[in-house]
Amino acid sequence: MTKLNSKIPEGKLKDKWSNYKAHQNLVNPANKRKIDIIVVGTGLAGGAAAASLAELGFKVKNFCYQDSPRRAHSIAAQGGINAAKNYPNDGDTVYRLFYDTIKGGDYRSREANVYRLAEVSNSIIDQGVAQGIPFAREYGGLLANRSFGGALVSRTFYARGQTGQQLLLGAYSALSRQIGLGNVTMYSRTELMDIVIVDGKARGIVTRNLITGKIESHFGHAVVLATGGYGNTFFLSTNAMGSNGSAAWKAYKKGAFFANPSFVQIHPTAIPQHGEFQSKLTLMSESLRNDGRIWVPKKLEDAKAIREGKLKPEDLPDEDRDFYLERRYPAFGNLVPRDVAARAAKERTDKGYGIENNPTKEGVFLDFKYAIERLGKDAIEEKYGNLFQMYEKITADDPYKTPMKIFPAIHYTMGGIWVDYELQTTVPGLFVAGEANFSDHGANRLGASALMQGLADGYFVLPYTIQNYLAYEIGTERMNPAEHEEFKKAEKDVEALIDKLMSIKGTKSVDYFHKKLGKVMWNNVGMERNEKGLKEAIEKIQEIKKEFWSDLKIPGEKNSLNVELEKANRVADFIEIGELMARDALNRDESCGGHFRSEHITEDGEAKRNDKDFMYVAAWEYKGENEEPVLHKEPLSYEEIEVKTRNYKTA
Repeated sequence: MTKLNSKIPEGKLKDKWSNYKAHQNLVNPANKRKIDIIVVGTGLAGGAAAASLAELGFKVKNFCYQDSPRRAHSIAAQGGINAAKNYPNDGDTVYRLFYDTIKGGDYRSREANVYRLAEVSNSIIDQGVAQGIPFAREYGGLLANRSFGGALVSRTFYARGQTGQQLLLGAYSALSRQIGLGNVTMYSRTELMDIVIVDGKARGIVTRNLITGKIESHFGHAVVLATGGYGNTFFLSTNAMGSNGSAAWKAYKKGAFFANPSFVQIHPTAIPQHGEFQSKLTLMSESLRNDGRIWVPKKLEDAKAIREGKLKPEDLPDEDRDFYLERRYPAFGNLVPRDVAARAAKERTDKGYGIENNPTKEGVFLDFKYAIERLGKDAIEEKYGNLFQMYEKITADDPYKTPMKIFPAIHYTMGGIWVDYELQTTVPGLFVAGEANFSDHGANRLGASALMQGLADGYFVLPYTIQNYLAYEIGTERMNPAEHEEFKKAEKDVEALIDKLMSIKGTKSVDYFHKKLGKVMWNNVGMERNEKGLKEAIEKIQEIKKEFWSDLKIPGEKNSLNVELEKANRVADFIEIGELMARDALNRDESCGGHFRSEHITEDGEAKRNDKDFMYVAAWEYKGENEEPVLHKEPLSYEEIEVKTRNYKTA
């Protein structure tokens, strides 16, 4: 049985990363040219890793399913990126960023990894400035900061409402330089289908060309997955339609443990769902909570009148508005963490105070009237103009004049492939970076920390830690996949999977199954969970899986561009991911962060943890088709902080 070894360095927390780098193994420049590294994904984690590893002298093969690396979903991140530079001089430190992240994750993340993340955060900003990222600046020239949920300081650097796009373009420029120099070979419109293990080590991948359908194999001395999260298991989410968990799931089936799959983030600030035919949800940046005030009507009759169009929200007087976050959490107000804000919105709408005229009567207001009165319309437009424009194009409402309508939606996944301190999985030579791993956010991610983790892993962590492994691989000669039995077998397995999907010839589309899965996930494994609902979810998902493999219809051919075949591959994995999520949520008989079990609630309606029995990382091991996975536990301990119930009502 594989045992979990987190490889956390000895010594004091603040010295661990420095000591690690001082004593790690390195690969000399001449030997780096002999080493091939596969990087799957071109978002912030993948693009930064591919560029940095190539800059060091390694030969890199970089893969993405999009038509360009610039289309990675990192481009959709809006609000900002955290770092502990303390430019506003409001008391921020590396330790405070570390503490806020641990606390925001409800004490379910690994202490050493989170401290390292906070430690390297400042270097990310320096890197971005050097690349020309157009961060917002104060009048005097210093980079500007704004606040995000879960913090009492302003530490979020931003470029209006398009921070992810600008940071991705920075990483892409670094990547393009290495492509031009011949150190990176770029494979676009190419999807990972399997991971090849040779003598217990990851040695390559099998891919499918999404244009021609051609199956190919690629060798690497090490494989890095930076393929994002699995939020689209729920069908409706803020993720791009193509975002998927398949690469991570292939890794899981090849021996990499899957950690905390039930830890999924519900973002409180999305545009509410409007109908059954909607294919995705639109995120409105958390940065809007800086200046927008969240409220619902105090009276049920006013909420009903607003839903029916008989009362305009802007006509409701302040004394009839319930600013419920400010009322419940006076210290943090509208800037409580995402899980807290999301549950508070659900509580209000469950009581009948929802304001959107949709089938579920959900939705709350995010109102900028007060900020415009205080700062002026021009100031608000300068900070949030592109977000306001996007909202108006989608809803036909002008947020300068009438409050935005928002409601929680599936956004980010804190769970992912288990990795140690070096970002290596339980499969030697297989590394995972960014959202695809589990390591830094615990049970809830603070806003503006996704960009921080992705770039930290890609620029400043993986380029060091992967060398500790590769130093022992310099004697491994490059393999020719066409001549190696493990590569040939993996290709045959992929071909067999595709043939199996194409041969079903049933009557239901891929989207039929995906939507059906999504409803089960949202209703039973969504914002609120319980034992009965989770057991029911497992049964229903197993029924969906059976129906999928007997009644799926994929039009077209396999050896050509076939979007339905692409989706079928991914939905087959989503179905299995959904079942593991439900199993993990059922096992974790407590509430923590975004994992909210209705059986475990404090007297004032907050998440009630069980530190005695569940202060661990749940790492699941695949045991075979239709076999129950095995749970492994990595105990969590905190040496530098006091573990206590989260409190956002006082400082």
